[in-house]
Amino acid sequence: MVSHIQLKFPTLAVYTVSLPLVSFIFCVLWSLLFHFESATFTHCQVRNYLPSISAAIGSFSPQRYIWQICVAIHSAPRFLVVCMYYSHLCDILFAGALWNYLALLIFLLQAVEVSSLLGLTFVSSSENFHVHEFCFITFMVSALSNMLLLYLTMKHGTKHRLTVQEKLSLRYKFIFGIVNIISFFLAVYFYFRHNWYCEPIVYTFFAFFEYIVVVTNMGYHMTAYWDFSDHIITVNSCCSLTITPKQHTKYAMNDFVIKVA
Repeated sequence: MVSHIQLKFPTLAVYTVSLPLVSFIFCVLWSLLFHFESATFTHCQVRNYLPSISAAIGSFSPQRYIWQICVAIHSAPRFLVVCMYYSHLCDILFAGALWNYLALLIFLLQAVEVSSLLGLTFVSSSENFHVHEFCFITFMVSALSNMLLLYLTMKHGTKHRLTVQEKLSLRYKFIFGIVNIISFFLAVYFYFRHNWYCEPIVYTFFAFFEYIVVVTNMGYHMTAYWDFSDHIITVNSCCSLTITPKQHTKYAMNDFVIKVA
């Protein structure tokens, strides 16, 4: 029988981010190929060449079901990473009430972000616009706040000298975070400009910057690859889960190991 399963965290990080990324690309391409007219239609009835994210992932089949399945599967390791970050921040940040509160706030923001993403995924705007809108606003506020706070906290609050991996992680956090914020405000600008003036192609720019927001959000969370590059996830036969720094293990391992006893 299976004794335990071990998985390097970087491998888990790649699989976790790949699920929503690949499904997102599939949904957009499938909508363009097979639902172009419906997916790119807006109330202004002007030229538009890209579907919004809501249209691409929530309005048609099989896109909607593929997106829902992939987001649902990836949410479990996402919640695991939320807990890992909280434990990690409690270990590396300076002692003091301020840093403890920041670690807790980041934990709550990350948990809310994943939860609101699930709400966005399973409640489409066509089914219940107000719930979908609330989940979207909650997702963006928590995501942007988490990006800013996590970057600043890890850059200025760590009590040890940053390693090469941590510096690399912070560099990409900064790049993805800045591009995400700029793209978000550009998407908002083009969205309102489209609704106010009904100009051709403006909604296409809105959709494009929406895509950048989504991809850079995934990229930002992918930086956990470097933050926990030396960690190994162990799932025992009794359904318990252990996260161990690699240097504390007694033997080398491949990316994925199943031990049979």
